[in-house]
This record gives sequence, structure tokens and C-alpha cells, in this order.
Amino acid sequence: MIDRDHALPLSHQAELLDLSRSGLYYEPVPISAADLELMRKIDRLHTDHPFAGARMLHDMLRLKGYRVGRRHVGRLMGLMGIEALYRKKNGTKTNPAHPVFPYLLRNLVIERPNHVWAADISYIPMRRGFLYLFAILDWATRRVLAWRLSNSLTTDFCIDAVEEAMAKYGCPEIFNTDQGCQFTDQDFVGMLKDRGIAISMDGKGAWRDNVFVERFWRSVKYEEVYLRAYESAPEAKHFIGRSITFYNQQRPHSSLDGRTPDAVYFNEPMITEDAA
Repeated sequence: MIDRDHALPLSHQAELLDLSRSGLYYEPVPISAADLELMRKIDRLHTDHPFAGARMLHDMLRLKGYRVGRRHVGRLMGLMGIEALYRKKNGTKTNPAHPVFPYLLRNLVIERPNHVWAADISYIPMRRGFLYLFAILDWATRRVLAWRLSNSLTTDFCIDAVEEAMAKYGCPEIFNTDQGCQFTDQDFVGMLKDRGIAISMDGKGAWRDNVFVERFWRSVKYEEVYLRAYESAPEAKHFIGRSITFYNQQRPHSSLDGRTPDAVYFNEPMITEDAA
């Protein structure tokens, strides 16, 4: 809205648009190397101990020799989009513009592709900076149906991935996420409702409600992300994409009787020792 090359002074433009003039001169401060190192360490600790909140992570970091305050740890966790994953009492009211839906998967038998899809966002560290990875999994087969990387926690890159998955594989009966603001956004909710998809949401902070996505994060981080220090977003996209292809096509899963997600999703016949 603000045109810095316009003949009208910035102060007058701000006045016409009812904007604060102070914001016109704000220049974002890049995240320091020390904070990026802390965020990488916090991400590893959170992956291993998802129940740990800012206080516990602060104590864990102190034991490893990091001098950092608890509030600073909490601020970095907010920037990373993570929180302690444990069931909490629902003591607050939600914004009516951002509805929260009930969890529909409890005691539900999920044995076929496209019955339930689950999605989530995770923090991805790079050498100088970080990204957010959004992924959609088919619950019954563990197959990653679509994914996107973004440098900001917005809703649009999530919607792009869901639309890609539905264009390729059709619509699921149920779509499950956590209660993150990207998934309660009216555009995201409207996209699912318009297609007649039932919306399910985890209990606040209840990681077990979306356990298969949590297991996928652990796999992709320990088998790919933590083994590298990506120099750029295109490099991260290349290697994470290669890792997800391996996860779908070649990585056997014990929960799938040693078969791959692709083989189960596409109902490929199992290769026996006699056939081999």
C-alpha cells in the first residue's frame, strides 16, 4: 500500500491509510547465529521429548552448557511454532472466527487409503536460517501425499499442498490436524467444507492424536535434516524431496508388515520369497 517512490511524503501516505508512521521505518533484525544454534538444539530436544515445555527445555539447555533464560527459550519456541505436547485443560474460549472441531478418530478403525488424512507443520533448520515443512499423510498407509516448504507460518502454502493432494488422489473422508491457526483459518476450513470433508482436530497439545505425523517428523529429521546443514531453500527442497521419495517408495515400515507406504496405498501385491 505504501509507495516509497511516490511524490507524496511517507508521513502523508501513512496518515491517509491510517497507518502508524513508526512501522514505515522499521527494518527487521536478522536472527543471530547464537539464536539459530539454540533453535537447532531446541528442535532436537523437542523431537526427542515432545512433552518438554520452555521451563524443562531451559533446564536441559543449561545442563548442556547453554546460558539462556527461560523466557528467551519460550520466545524462540514461539518463533519455531512448537509447544509442549501434552493434554491440557480447556480453560479458554476460542475465537468464533476460528472454530475448533472435535477429534473424530478415537476408536475409529482406519484400514483403507483416503479414509483419513493427517497434516502438520514442522520446523526445519538450515545453516543460516530456517524453514517450515508442511506434510499430508494418509493415515492407513503412512504415505506422504503432498508437502511444501515455506519461510513463514502462513496458511497459503498449506492450502496449496492440500489442493495438490486432492487433485492427484481425490478427497479423504476425514482430514485431521492440530488446532494451529493455519488449520482453523477460514480459508483452510472452507476448502475442506466445500468438498464435504469431515474435519477432525487433535485435543490441545495432545501429540498422540496425530501420532503418525509425529513419527514421520522424527524419521525425516534423523534420517535427513539433522545430517545436513542446508545452505538455501532450494537445497533443502531437493534433499527433503529425495528423502520423502525414499520414505514412500523404499523405506519398509514394521507397522505395514515390512511393506512401503506406496505399496500399501496403491495395493501392490506383496513380494514373497518364492516369487523373488
